[in-house]
Amino acid sequence: MPGGRLTQQERQQIALGLADGLAYAEIARRLDRPTSTITREVMRNGGPNGYRAELAHRATERRAHRRRPAAPRGAEPPEQAYGRDADAVREYEETFTAVMLTAGMPAMMARVMASLTLTDTGSLTASELVQRLQVSPASISKAIAFLESQGLVRREQEERRRERYVIDDDIWYQSMMASARATAQIVEIARQGVGVLVPGTPAAVRLENVARFLAFVSESTARAAEQAREILHSSAETGA
Repeated sequence: MPGGRLTQQERQQIALGLADGLAYAEIARRLDRPTSTITREVMRNGGPNGYRAELAHRATERRAHRRRPAAPRGAEPPEQAYGRDADAVREYEETFTAVMLTAGMPAMMARVMASLTLTDTGSLTASELVQRLQVSPASISKAIAFLESQGLVRREQEERRRERYVIDDDIWYQSMMASARATAQIVEIARQGVGVLVPGTPAAVRLENVARFLAFVSESTARAAEQAREILHSSAETGA
């Protein structure tokens, strides 16, 4: 299986594969590359609908020029727990981050989210995040504030007023419920607009349709989140 950076020809093959509707695994098989390499390449360069081979190649070249100098010889990467492959973990973290970027999460927030998700403890302090991501404390603070507003992380107070940022199995439930509540607020405002714009008029009918659609989405999201949480908790308790 070849290693190293993807070539421009390989990127063109990826673009053709995406245009043909091929799965990442099939594209990877044809190029004799790991599926994670193809996934990361596509997700960090526009996603399956926006991937362009030439643009992806240029972006990769720019990123390569911006990278920090290599660590001095003899420097060893941090030892991974449970015998994990350090390179594989690093590549997967990049893939995880790229997927969240494609989903619309800002870059620093996606990096912090990935770091928290992929730790065994599910938590890190600000200083640990600064060291891990090599960014400023202000960048971490801004990212945490955003993630907290989305219900994706929570804070725990430690000794000496130090805060630890935590992500656990319940975080995604809380986030989905927060999204459902936010959508429900839009429903309420849309329905208020129906009265203002006079029921039956074109604009009022449009708002009523918006309200009906989003009400269904909000209620379905909340119901699905509740059901999934109950099933997962039940499975955990029974050891399934």
